[in-house]
Amino acid sequence: MDHERRVYLLDPQSIPPETIAVAFAKTSRSPEPFDVIAAELSAEKSSEFHEKWVVGYGHASVAEHAVLHIAVENISRLAVEVLESNRLASYTEKSTRYQKWGESDYYIPREITSTPLEAEYRSTLRLLHHTYETALDRVRAVVEKKNPKLEHESDAAYERRLRTIYVDVCRYLLPAASLANVGVTINARALEHALVKLLSSPLNEAREIGAAIKSAALQQTPTLIKYAEENAFLQETTNYLTRAAGQLRVDESRQADWLELSADDPEAETRLLTALLYRYARGNGYAQIFTHVSGLSADERKDLFAKILAKRGKFDPLPREMEHCTYTADLLVDQGAYFEIKRHRMMTQSPQPFSPLYGYALPRLITESGMEAAYHQALRTAADTYWRIASQLSPDVAAYILPNGYNRRLLMTFNFRAADHFISLRSAPNAHFAVRRAAQRLADEIRKVHPTLGAWLRPAGGETWQTIESDHFTSTRID
Repeated sequence: MDHERRVYLLDPQSIPPETIAVAFAKTSRSPEPFDVIAAELSAEKSSEFHEKWVVGYGHASVAEHAVLHIAVENISRLAVEVLESNRLASYTEKSTRYQKWGESDYYIPREITSTPLEAEYRSTLRLLHHTYETALDRVRAVVEKKNPKLEHESDAAYERRLRTIYVDVCRYLLPAASLANVGVTINARALEHALVKLLSSPLNEAREIGAAIKSAALQQTPTLIKYAEENAFLQETTNYLTRAAGQLRVDESRQADWLELSADDPEAETRLLTALLYRYARGNGYAQIFTHVSGLSADERKDLFAKILAKRGKFDPLPREMEHCTYTADLLVDQGAYFEIKRHRMMTQSPQPFSPLYGYALPRLITESGMEAAYHQALRTAADTYWRIASQLSPDVAAYILPNGYNRRLLMTFNFRAADHFISLRSAPNAHFAVRRAAQRLADEIRKVHPTLGAWLRPAGGETWQTIESDHFTSTRID
């Protein structure tokens, strides 16, 4: 038997995704090479295999080998949030940080059309867009004065440099109804889960998107996702928890900080060092290594961390053992910042519904451009429209009208490795200032509870969350 090493691609343009999935699945019982197995398969045989093993016997991991690339265009950013709430997928979306929106680039939900609320909804959209258009020119003028053109800088390069600053600020006026395009790469197993969530959504738009994605995906995966339907358990649980949470008494005795970190494991650093040693140990179990590390002095532990991490390069990830330490953060940030944070899917995120309850942020450049009064009027009008739609239709539909400037509360549970990635990436100078503020504050809070471990976090230098707040916001919360 020939045992020559072979590494090659199964071409998805010539072999359907479901056939590729079967070819990989059959290797557990067939000695034949993958390309030989694939050549013997037909679409019908692949479908029969999936019906028996994936659907019938629940071997769903096989479906992960069928990968789809799905283009989804002209959906609201509120629907984008539903679509992107799945961890095991890759997404790239139209960015409010670099692109401008036109006067017709907004979604009108079917729940509102042909009702007395439609006129107010459209009027509020026009006000938000007019304020946005005006702010683009006025904020740009302020930014241009602060950032003169460089010698030998082309007009196009100069405009790109300015745009990354002034569009970043004006996006606070864009509502959740703003239309976007999203590119999705996802395997069939994850897609089935995503479709169930879309088809079970209280938003008509999300359900329509789910049906459209399913219809398109069935062309390449006719078996693996055909049973994806709305889910009564998901819907009923959502409805029950919404009612139960609505009965909670609001405690106004203390004003919560905008970032509160919970780290109730005083032995986290000991456990991390134990886990790091455990991987390479022979003859010792976790308890024995933990006892050894517990007996080390503070200086010895610090030295041990230094020897493990000192040679780490800029792009080197932390060892996976650093995931044995977890944190939970209760975070209040504007909706624009939340859209940046939600991309970090190697953590558990539980966002509260988008509403005006937590007020809105006011960027300093809006004030400096003379747009503050118009900004207040636009955001408060949006809140008034929200409350009318929420009371007469539903809070879910009302959220379409809320701009990025409104704040969102988010519960995040993550490990130290995920925190390190988030902090290094989102504190970088090219990150949005609102998410840089969150990243710097998170680094500070981790260093308070775990100073030895936190010393190895790498937030960008040159600013703190306090200086970001002072430099970029007139206020982070206006009720």
